[in-house]
Amino acid sequence: MRLVLLGPPGAGKGTQSARLVERLGIPQLSTGDMLRAAVAAQTPIGLKAKSIMDAGQLVPDEVVIDIIDQRIDAPDCANGFILDGFPRTVAQAEALRELLAKKGGGLDAVVELVVDENALVDRMRKRVEETVAAGKPVRADDNPESFKTRLDAYRKQTAPVSAYYAEKGELKRVDGMQAIDDVSAAIDKSLGR
Repeated sequence: MRLVLLGPPGAGKGTQSARLVERLGIPQLSTGDMLRAAVAAQTPIGLKAKSIMDAGQLVPDEVVIDIIDQRIDAPDCANGFILDGFPRTVAQAEALRELLAKKGGGLDAVVELVVDENALVDRMRKRVEETVAAGKPVRADDNPESFKTRLDAYRKQTAPVSAYYAEKGELKRVDGMQAIDDVSAAIDKSLGR
């Protein structure tokens, strides 16, 4: 199954991706992880990405798409994959569609976790409190102002991706405000499982 998981920061994509990996036996692909792996492996595309990142610039879509192209050809992706955090823009969604079409396929599903943004800020605060209580380090961007900035960026850049997939008739929306197990069950139902 080739799956894209959409939703704003704090919606539970990471939690649900981990559960889907377990249930479906397919890898979760993070563009950040793939970029770091390509750089560490010093692949030609990794070296190109490194020079761009070292210059303090954002890695352009064509480089990210090349990295995804290489990664989904790996044996562990033979039965599918979960893309979490990609595509972030409509241009990336279109590039992904073209890439998969060249490989003779497409996406099986695009699932969006729909959440109440005000509740997300409360959820983030609770996560910070639990992290501190557990004696673990808190992410630098886990504060209300930074989180609101991330939400704004999501609304401007990534929310249109949802509309893109809805227009194509591929989007499945799941209430991400439910309990974790209920969200997992709703995702399974949306996937016909």
